[in-house]
Amino acid sequence: MPPPPLSFHYRDGLDSSRPSPTSSLYSLVDLVHPRKPRLRATLLCLFTLVGITTYIFLVAQPSLTAAPISLRKSAAPVEEPANSWRLLAANYAAKYRNVAAAVVASHPEVELTPAQELGAVTSFMVALPQNVIPLTVDPSRPIDPQLVLDFDTRSSRAEAEVEDLVADVWARNPVVLFSKLRSPISREAKSILQDMKLRPEPTIFEVDQRPDAEVLVPLLHRLTNTTILPILLIGGTSVGTIEDIRDLDARGDLRKAVTAAGAEVGGANNRKKNRHR
Repeated sequence: MPPPPLSFHYRDGLDSSRPSPTSSLYSLVDLVHPRKPRLRATLLCLFTLVGITTYIFLVAQPSLTAAPISLRKSAAPVEEPANSWRLLAANYAAKYRNVAAAVVASHPEVELTPAQELGAVTSFMVALPQNVIPLTVDPSRPIDPQLVLDFDTRSSRAEAEVEDLVADVWARNPVVLFSKLRSPISREAKSILQDMKLRPEPTIFEVDQRPDAEVLVPLLHRLTNTTILPILLIGGTSVGTIEDIRDLDARGDLRKAVTAAGAEVGGANNRKKNRHR
């Protein structure tokens, strides 16, 4: 007998005898909707997407989490330039300190004479009402110039600047009175000055009302060779005691001294008249 004929089963133009990797997937799709080929393709894409997503989250995740570690390791060499900059800055600072030390050694701090010290202290007090002498200052010794001067006391021009400051403070304040608010002899000295109608007006400090009085009083006594307030300065020079002020005023010499210092006797009245014109 001749061998039986070979039978072939076709499905959608494909030989069913040939193995296909998606045959089981097609079979599953056929069970759901065997007559809808578009739906089969959609489901095939969906299953493929699910498989890729599963691979990413379950298989590829360890390699992704390891990435930051490698990045941190590669960032380590960046510290080397930063260390170099810090080293350069440290060397520059050391060099600058050496230069500054050399400048200080070549230009020591200016030393004030008693007359310059009196002018510097007065200028410091006149500049702002808030300027006070620190209570840590020893009034029996020369004051630190840096406390009362507003410029570099170690510069090559420090001496010249001190001279200019002293000349300026007495030009702007030819008559200065260091007084006590409730002292009878201080009131007498202020009355004598008031009668002269000075222009510019006398610069008056009520020393006992200042927070630095305990330092300022002995400091003024040392610089003016007086032992009691009030202290009257005309052109930066102390007139003396209240007895000396009375005597000069009685002889008319006080007015002469005030005029020589740059103040105008009766100038306050003239100024008022000019204002009314």
